[in-house]
Amino acid sequence: MKIRSLVLGSVAAAGLSTAGYAADLGVLTSLDVCDNLGLSGLTISSDTNCLQISGGVEYEFAWGNYGPGVNLVTTAAGSFDVADDGGVAPLELDWASKLKAWVKFVGTAASDFGPASVVLKLQQKQYALVTNETRGTSDGSANAAIVFDEAYVSIGDTTVIAAGKKGSIAKKGEDEPLNFLGLFNSEKVDKGVNWGSAAGIGDGGHVIQVVSDLGNGVSVAVALENLNSSVMTAAGTAFGVVSYAGDGIAAHLTVAAAGVLDGTVESWGYHAGFAGTFDMFKLVAAIAGDNSGYWNGLASASATFDIFTLAASVEAANTAGGMDYGFGVSGSAAVTDTVSVNIGGRWYRDASLAVDAYQIAGQLVAAVTETITLTGEVGLYDSTQNLASDAFYGAGTIAWAPGGGFTTSLKGEAYSNGAYKATFKAAKSFQ
Repeated sequence: MKIRSLVLGSVAAAGLSTAGYAADLGVLTSLDVCDNLGLSGLTISSDTNCLQISGGVEYEFAWGNYGPGVNLVTTAAGSFDVADDGGVAPLELDWASKLKAWVKFVGTAASDFGPASVVLKLQQKQYALVTNETRGTSDGSANAAIVFDEAYVSIGDTTVIAAGKKGSIAKKGEDEPLNFLGLFNSEKVDKGVNWGSAAGIGDGGHVIQVVSDLGNGVSVAVALENLNSSVMTAAGTAFGVVSYAGDGIAAHLTVAAAGVLDGTVESWGYHAGFAGTFDMFKLVAAIAGDNSGYWNGLASASATFDIFTLAASVEAANTAGGMDYGFGVSGSAAVTDTVSVNIGGRWYRDASLAVDAYQIAGQLVAAVTETITLTGEVGLYDSTQNLASDAFYGAGTIAWAPGGGFTTSLKGEAYSNGAYKATFKAAKSFQ
């Protein structure tokens, strides 16, 4: 409200000195257009268009003696490393500085087919990495300059047509395990499941998409994505999605066919997930795979009894080296309204290497004020693959959220193998 008043006040002051100049430009003459379009947030409008503005900055800095990590186990989705002291004095220190900044503009007007919008999102990423006091690669250097992360047009209400540069319509949710520590392979797939990276299924980028809400919680979507691929054999991915959300249940099926622009499907994949809440019980199940024969899936359940919550999860992955599998269990207790305790463990079997790995941990979370939360954790990593990876660890975090969308945290962690690390984070967004 204060921002709107400031904008209107500035325009009124300008109008006193410029007579009808602002009106001739058609600027800021009808803020009600945003309400008519059902839009809110930080907005500027003309007679027919409403411009929404949002943005944010995320910053992270880490320092210590923690890299490179020692491999604990190689999961189907990637290796899982435990922090190591990583170097010998005087060249033992590591640090990294990460910055992500973005600003987004959405201009919307009414049309006979529903709201018509143009979306422009500018983004910059910077990542400086130093390992053992030696400059590493600048991960994300391709985005060091300001780039258009999104640039597309869309039109529609219950059915929306979009074209340009944007993210994928592919749904990959309803697949996160419910136990405290999660699962090893799942953690490497953004806490879920996915088709194999070797399948070469590209998504997002240059797209043409149609999404339709059929009512009663059911929606369908089709798209052509990755149309700007530089790999000719994998150019163009066709997606189809059907999903449901309602009555405590969410479910979806996503199918993808890659390389369709040359008339031949080079590879295909699928991702399906289900999440349901039934009184005191929760259930999650998901599976994903591709034409190579690779697949990975998980199932997880939890039950809450008064102040206690018990959870268990299992996962499996069919790889070229055999069947990997793992499980995780946890117990949580809300000791008071502001203090909770989590205890859990997870285990993983790498079939190709005949290696077992596990982690056990205990965690205490305390909201000491309405804005400050303290978290402490102790645990142990162990593996039959590399005895150097066996390590006790302790970690503590203080998180502060004073309001206004600002969040910050400071985390310290130390390992019995000599590694230690301090991580600072700060973020703020507006809309």
